[in-house]
Amino acid sequence: MTTASPVAGVTFRFIESNGIRMRIAEAGDSGPLILFAHGWPESWYNWRHQLTYFAGNGYRVVAPDMRGYGESDAPPDVEDYNIIQLTGDMVGILDALGEEQAIMVGHDWGSIVAWNSVLMHPDRFLALIAMSVPYGGRAPQSPMVGWRETFGDNFYYILYHNEAGGVAEAEYDNDPRGILSRLYLSPTSPREAPTITDPLRSAGGWIGRLGAPIGLPQWLTQEDLDYVVGQFESAGFRGGVNYYRNFHRNWEITEGISDSIAIPTLFIAGERDVVIAGANEGQLTGAMSRVAMDYRGTVLIPEVGHWVQQEAPDETNTAMHEFLKGI
Repeated sequence: MTTASPVAGVTFRFIESNGIRMRIAEAGDSGPLILFAHGWPESWYNWRHQLTYFAGNGYRVVAPDMRGYGESDAPPDVEDYNIIQLTGDMVGILDALGEEQAIMVGHDWGSIVAWNSVLMHPDRFLALIAMSVPYGGRAPQSPMVGWRETFGDNFYYILYHNEAGGVAEAEYDNDPRGILSRLYLSPTSPREAPTITDPLRSAGGWIGRLGAPIGLPQWLTQEDLDYVVGQFESAGFRGGVNYYRNFHRNWEITEGISDSIAIPTLFIAGERDVVIAGANEGQLTGAMSRVAMDYRGTVLIPEVGHWVQQEAPDETNTAMHEFLKGI
């Protein structure tokens, strides 16, 4: 039995999808289906504001714990987290729910899954909303090559996640609250000084490089943080870190897959999200419209960072709703 949902109007159940058991959070009895895919280090709970809003506006909404997270299964092998499996999970959810099509929404790693889901299974999705991680087509070389050339012996979290021996998840499992409380902040959130300032990877892991928070951001209550920490205390971090260990494998897998998306597409991010690296609306639109043939726009929310759907839920929900009214 799963624990009870902490969000009024949202219920849990387990389904079989793509050969694994997944916990899904659901709200809304009828209407078009919206499928929400979360990123790292997140859970279904990161969509709490969207689940209640869209259920109240005539949609059926579903947010799984992605494989490796929360109360969904966490297969043991790194290869179990490649993009074929992750997109297969999304289609498997639709099959389990008896739905032919859904609106696909993803944030962070969930955005990568969302982009690839509509590319690999174009007949199963009505529209796409990607958040924080843009997509301009398959890169000419593996992203791992570029990161290794750029960072060399210096610390970079994606390279850290790809190290042998499970060092990254060991660090996070030892201090879930430490890593989550340091990541779940706004760009302007006050922090203590980091305890590791040497850029070399040999100087240590990630938590010490992130200054401890001085209080919580206004969009995150202590109860919110406690819930997410509890999810990772139970499930651990290995499943989520395994997504990063498939960047090169995913690059190989996607060779030859069409980079053309026909369905209506919207991109939303915080203007200060480090993932978009300072790109403006025009730059992002130019990149994504090369792939998305029916690109409906880029929404950048001022002064907001990476956790856009939590930091600015009203602005995010409004942008999503206006887009969906037009499809």
